[in-house]
Amino acid sequence: MLTIAGRPAMSAVVMKSKSKNNDLDDRVERETKEIVKKIKAGDQRSFSRLVRLYKNQVASLAYKMVGDYDEAADIMQNVFVKVNQNIWRFDEKKRFYTWLYRITVNASIDYMRKHHRHQHESIENVKEKADEKNDTPEASFKKSRLREYIDEAAESLNEKQRSAFFLRDVDGCNIDDVANIMNMPEATVRWYLHRARTKIKKELMKKCPQLLLGMGFK
Repeated sequence: MLTIAGRPAMSAVVMKSKSKNNDLDDRVERETKEIVKKIKAGDQRSFSRLVRLYKNQVASLAYKMVGDYDEAADIMQNVFVKVNQNIWRFDEKKRFYTWLYRITVNASIDYMRKHHRHQHESIENVKEKADEKNDTPEASFKKSRLREYIDEAAESLNEKQRSAFFLRDVDGCNIDDVANIMNMPEATVRWYLHRARTKIKKELMKKCPQLLLGMGFK
Protein backbone atom coordinates (compact mmCIF):
# COMPACT_ATOMS: atom_id res chain seq x y z
CA MET A 1 0.00 0.00 0.00
CA LEU A 2 1.20 3.50 -0.81
CA THR A 3 1.75 5.15 2.58
CA ILE A 4 3.23 8.22 4.20
CA ALA A 5 4.13 8.33 7.88
CA GLY A 6 2.18 5.12 8.40
CA ARG A 7 -1.11 6.50 7.04
CA PRO A 8 -2.94 5.63 3.80
CA ALA A 9 -1.58 7.77 0.98
CA MET A 10 -4.97 9.01 -0.14
CA SER A 11 -5.54 10.44 3.34
CA ALA A 12 -2.42 12.53 2.84
CA VAL A 13 -2.83 13.32 -0.86
CA VAL A 14 -6.57 13.95 -0.84
CA MET A 15 -7.12 16.35 2.03
CA LYS A 16 -10.68 16.22 3.31
CA SER A 17 -12.67 19.37 3.98
CA LYS A 18 -13.23 20.29 7.63
CA SER A 19 -16.53 19.16 9.11
CA LYS A 20 -19.17 21.87 9.21
CA ASN A 21 -20.27 23.23 12.53
CA ASN A 22 -23.14 20.99 13.66
CA ASP A 23 -25.00 23.75 15.47
CA LEU A 24 -24.89 25.97 12.38
CA ASP A 25 -26.02 23.09 10.17
CA ASP A 26 -28.96 22.37 12.46
CA ARG A 27 -29.98 26.03 12.55
CA VAL A 28 -29.88 26.32 8.76
CA GLU A 29 -31.76 23.05 8.40
CA ARG A 30 -34.51 24.24 10.74
CA GLU A 31 -34.76 27.53 8.86
CA THR A 32 -34.92 25.62 5.58
CA LYS A 33 -37.73 23.38 6.78
CA GLU A 34 -39.80 26.44 7.72
CA ILE A 35 -39.17 27.97 4.29
CA VAL A 36 -40.14 24.72 2.55
CA LYS A 37 -43.40 24.54 4.48
CA LYS A 38 -44.29 28.06 3.32
CA ILE A 39 -43.41 27.23 -0.29
CA LYS A 40 -45.60 24.13 -0.19
CA ALA A 41 -48.39 26.30 1.21
CA GLY A 42 -48.15 28.50 -1.89
CA ASP A 43 -45.84 31.31 -0.72
CA GLN A 44 -43.56 31.73 -3.75
CA ARG A 45 -41.74 34.65 -2.12
CA SER A 46 -40.24 32.11 0.25
CA PHE A 47 -38.65 30.36 -2.71
CA SER A 48 -36.47 33.44 -3.25
CA ARG A 49 -35.28 33.06 0.35
CA LEU A 50 -34.42 29.43 -0.33
CA VAL A 51 -32.39 30.40 -3.40
CA ARG A 52 -30.49 33.07 -1.45
CA LEU A 53 -29.77 30.57 1.31
CA TYR A 54 -28.30 27.88 -0.96
CA LYS A 55 -27.23 29.47 -4.25
CA ASN A 56 -23.56 29.77 -3.25
CA GLN A 57 -23.35 26.13 -2.16
CA VAL A 58 -25.03 24.93 -5.35
CA ALA A 59 -22.82 27.09 -7.58
CA SER A 60 -19.69 25.94 -5.74
CA LEU A 61 -20.61 22.27 -6.03
CA ALA A 62 -21.46 22.63 -9.73
CA TYR A 63 -18.17 24.43 -10.38
CA LYS A 64 -16.19 21.69 -8.67
CA MET A 65 -17.92 19.14 -10.89
CA VAL A 66 -17.56 20.93 -14.26
CA GLY A 67 -14.66 23.34 -13.68
CA ASP A 68 -16.18 26.39 -15.40
CA TYR A 69 -17.88 29.35 -13.71
CA ASP A 70 -20.31 30.17 -16.53
CA GLU A 71 -21.35 26.54 -16.89
CA ALA A 72 -21.74 26.25 -13.12
CA ALA A 73 -24.04 29.30 -13.16
CA ASP A 74 -26.19 27.64 -15.85
CA ILE A 75 -26.33 24.43 -13.83
CA MET A 76 -27.29 26.38 -10.70
CA GLN A 77 -30.25 27.94 -12.50
CA ASN A 78 -31.31 24.54 -13.78
CA VAL A 79 -31.04 23.07 -10.29
CA PHE A 80 -33.36 25.65 -8.77
CA VAL A 81 -35.85 25.18 -11.60
CA LYS A 82 -35.91 21.48 -10.72
CA VAL A 83 -36.19 22.29 -7.01
CA ASN A 84 -39.14 24.59 -7.67
CA GLN A 85 -40.85 21.95 -9.79
CA ASN A 86 -40.27 19.12 -7.33
CA ILE A 87 -40.31 20.77 -3.90
CA TRP A 88 -43.60 19.03 -3.12
CA ARG A 89 -41.76 15.69 -3.39
CA PHE A 90 -39.28 16.61 -0.66
CA ASP A 91 -39.74 14.56 2.51
CA GLU A 92 -39.40 17.02 5.38
CA LYS A 93 -38.28 14.22 7.69
CA LYS A 94 -35.01 14.12 5.75
CA ARG A 95 -32.20 16.66 5.46
CA PHE A 96 -32.77 19.22 2.73
CA TYR A 97 -29.14 19.70 1.75
CA THR A 98 -28.69 16.01 0.86
CA TRP A 99 -31.74 16.25 -1.41
CA LEU A 100 -30.38 19.45 -2.97
CA TYR A 101 -26.88 17.97 -3.35
CA ARG A 102 -28.34 14.97 -5.18
CA ILE A 103 -30.14 17.25 -7.65
CA THR A 104 -26.97 19.31 -8.16
CA VAL A 105 -24.72 16.29 -8.69
CA ASN A 106 -27.17 14.75 -11.16
CA ALA A 107 -27.56 18.05 -13.02
CA SER A 108 -23.77 18.38 -13.27
CA ILE A 109 -23.38 14.82 -14.54
CA ASP A 110 -26.18 15.37 -17.08
CA TYR A 111 -24.39 18.49 -18.28
CA MET A 112 -21.09 16.65 -18.71
CA ARG A 113 -22.84 13.83 -20.57
CA LYS A 114 -24.54 16.29 -22.89
CA HIS A 115 -21.30 18.09 -23.65
CA HIS A 116 -19.15 14.93 -23.63
CA ARG A 117 -16.90 16.35 -20.97
CA HIS A 118 -15.22 14.99 -17.87
CA GLN A 119 -13.89 17.45 -15.36
CA HIS A 120 -12.84 17.28 -11.76
CA GLU A 121 -12.07 19.64 -8.97
CA SER A 122 -8.46 20.23 -8.03
CA ILE A 123 -7.73 18.14 -4.93
CA GLU A 124 -6.99 20.70 -2.27
CA ASN A 125 -8.62 22.35 0.71
CA VAL A 126 -8.31 25.48 2.78
CA LYS A 127 -5.95 23.97 5.34
CA GLU A 128 -3.54 22.83 2.64
CA LYS A 129 -3.59 26.27 1.04
CA ALA A 130 -2.85 27.87 4.39
CA ASP A 131 0.01 25.45 5.05
CA GLU A 132 1.59 26.20 1.68
CA LYS A 133 2.51 29.75 2.67
CA ASN A 134 5.18 28.25 4.94
CA ASP A 135 6.47 25.81 2.32
CA THR A 136 9.75 26.20 0.54
CA PRO A 137 9.41 27.06 -3.17
CA GLU A 138 10.43 23.48 -4.00
CA ALA A 139 7.79 21.96 -1.70
CA SER A 140 5.09 24.26 -3.08
CA PHE A 141 6.06 23.30 -6.62
CA LYS A 142 5.88 19.59 -5.78
CA LYS A 143 2.43 19.97 -4.21
CA SER A 144 1.22 21.87 -7.25
CA ARG A 145 2.53 19.20 -9.61
CA LEU A 146 1.00 16.43 -7.51
CA ARG A 147 -2.43 18.08 -7.61
CA GLU A 148 -2.14 18.33 -11.40
CA TYR A 149 -1.41 14.60 -11.60
CA ILE A 150 -4.37 13.85 -9.32
CA ASP A 151 -6.64 15.94 -11.55
CA GLU A 152 -5.48 13.98 -14.59
CA ALA A 153 -5.90 10.66 -12.80
CA ALA A 154 -9.44 11.58 -11.71
CA GLU A 155 -10.47 11.90 -15.35
CA SER A 156 -10.17 8.11 -15.68
CA LEU A 157 -13.00 7.57 -13.17
CA ASN A 158 -16.51 6.74 -14.28
CA GLU A 159 -19.41 8.93 -13.19
CA LYS A 160 -20.29 7.04 -10.02
CA GLN A 161 -16.67 6.68 -8.94
CA ARG A 162 -16.08 10.37 -9.61
CA SER A 163 -19.19 11.41 -7.68
CA ALA A 164 -18.26 9.27 -4.66
CA PHE A 165 -14.65 10.46 -4.78
CA PHE A 166 -15.61 14.11 -5.12
CA LEU A 167 -18.32 14.11 -2.44
CA ARG A 168 -16.30 12.15 0.12
CA ASP A 169 -12.64 13.05 -0.46
CA VAL A 170 -12.94 16.55 -1.91
CA ASP A 171 -16.11 18.00 -0.41
CA GLY A 172 -15.74 16.11 2.87
CA CYS A 173 -19.27 14.67 3.12
CA ASN A 174 -19.91 11.81 5.52
CA ILE A 175 -20.42 8.38 3.97
CA ASP A 176 -24.08 8.28 5.00
CA ASP A 177 -24.67 11.67 3.36
CA VAL A 178 -22.91 10.51 0.19
CA ALA A 179 -25.15 7.43 0.18
CA ASN A 180 -28.25 9.62 0.45
CA ILE A 181 -27.04 11.98 -2.26
CA MET A 182 -26.16 9.15 -4.64
CA ASN A 183 -29.27 7.20 -3.63
CA MET A 184 -27.45 3.94 -2.96
CA PRO A 185 -26.39 1.83 0.06
CA GLU A 186 -23.32 2.89 2.03
CA ALA A 187 -21.59 -0.37 1.12
CA THR A 188 -21.98 0.47 -2.57
CA VAL A 189 -20.61 3.97 -2.02
CA ARG A 190 -17.60 2.51 -0.21
CA TRP A 191 -17.01 0.18 -3.15
CA TYR A 192 -17.07 3.02 -5.69
CA LEU A 193 -14.83 5.08 -3.41
CA HIS A 194 -12.40 2.18 -3.04
CA ARG A 195 -12.27 1.72 -6.81
CA ALA A 196 -11.74 5.45 -7.34
CA ARG A 197 -8.88 5.65 -4.84
CA THR A 198 -7.27 2.51 -6.25
CA LYS A 199 -7.38 3.88 -9.80
CA ILE A 200 -5.94 7.22 -8.77
CA LYS A 201 -3.11 5.63 -6.77
CA LYS A 202 -2.30 3.36 -9.71
CA GLU A 203 -2.20 6.32 -12.11
CA LEU A 204 -0.01 8.32 -9.75
CA MET A 205 2.46 5.47 -9.43
CA LYS A 206 2.68 5.25 -13.23
CA LYS A 207 2.92 8.97 -13.94
CA CYS A 208 4.96 10.40 -11.10
CA PRO A 209 6.71 7.75 -8.96
CA GLN A 210 9.78 9.91 -8.39
CA LEU A 211 7.66 12.85 -7.30
CA LEU A 212 5.85 10.65 -4.77
CA LEU A 213 9.12 9.30 -3.42
CA GLY A 214 10.51 12.82 -3.20
CA MET A 215 7.54 13.83 -1.05
CA GLY A 216 7.97 10.91 1.34
CA PHE A 217 5.56 8.37 -0.18
CA LYS A 218 6.50 4.74 -0.52
